[in-house]
Amino acid sequence: MSRIKIFADSTSDLPKEWIHQYDIGIVPLYAVFGDESLKDGVDIVPEELYQRVKTEGRLPKTAAPSPADFMACFGPYIDEGYDILFISLSSELSSTYQNALLAASEYPDGRVTVFDSLNLSTGIGLQVIKAVRAVEEGLTVPEIVHRLTQIRPQVDTEFVIDTLDYLYMGGRCSGMQNLIGSLLKIRPVIKVTDGKMTPAYKVRGKREKAMDQMLSNALSKTNEMDNDIIIVVHSMCEDDALYLQRVLQEKTNAKEVVLATAGCVISSHCGPKTIGIIYTKSY
Repeated sequence: MSRIKIFADSTSDLPKEWIHQYDIGIVPLYAVFGDESLKDGVDIVPEELYQRVKTEGRLPKTAAPSPADFMACFGPYIDEGYDILFISLSSELSSTYQNALLAASEYPDGRVTVFDSLNLSTGIGLQVIKAVRAVEEGLTVPEIVHRLTQIRPQVDTEFVIDTLDYLYMGGRCSGMQNLIGSLLKIRPVIKVTDGKMTPAYKVRGKREKAMDQMLSNALSKTNEMDNDIIIVVHSMCEDDALYLQRVLQEKTNAKEVVLATAGCVISSHCGPKTIGIIYTKSY
C-alpha cells in the first residue's frame, strides 16, 4: 500500500499545531508589493502586511503558486514513494487549482491528485483535517476524494468583515459604497457559496452586533452540525475569537472548537478584525 501525503495551500489557515501533528504539506501563495513577491506565512505574516499597507497606502496583489512551485513541494515526496492529495483554494477565487493540475500532469497518473475545496480559509482547513483522518483510517486516495466530495457542500463558512476599506482598496466595492458603509457603520457578513464569496447580509451598528448575529446563526444550526470540529478564524482579533470559542464550547456538542488565524492572503482581501465561524453539517 502506498503512503499518502496531504498538501494544502497557505490560504487554508490551518493551525500550526495541526500542520505539525499531522505532517501536512503547505504550498504558500504570494503577497506581491511592487516587484517584491513574498511567500504567505514564510516571508511575511499578517502583522507585517498590515503595517506595510498602513505605511504604503496600498494593498499587495496576491498570486497563486506556479506549477514549478508545486513541483518543488511535491517532488521530494514523489521520490520517496508517496502519493499526494492536494486540497486547493476554490477554483472560483484563484488559479491555484489550475496551476496544481498543471504540476500534477507532470507526474505519472495517480501520483498527484488535486481536489478543489470550493472554499477558502479554514473552510479548506476542515476538509484537510477530514482527509488526514481518512488517511489514518487506511483509505486510498480515490476513497478520500469520494468522502471529500460528500463533505465539500456541507462546509458552512461565514465571516464578518469589520471595515470596507480593504474591499475598496482591492476593487471589490466602490468609493461610494465604502463611504456610506463607513458612515452608517455597515458591516457585511460574507458566506462562501458554490466556491465564491457572496454577501449574505449586512448588519448596521457596532461590530459586536454583527458578530453576535453570526454566532446566533451558527447556534441555530446545532442540530445540523456533525459535532466534530468548529473553527473560529480571525485576523488580529484574538479576544473576540476566544469569546466565540467559549460560547460555542458551552452551547454546542462539538468535540473541538479550534482557534485559527487568517494568513496574509486572506487578510489582504478582508482586512483586520475579520472573524468567522466554520463548521461542517452532517453528511
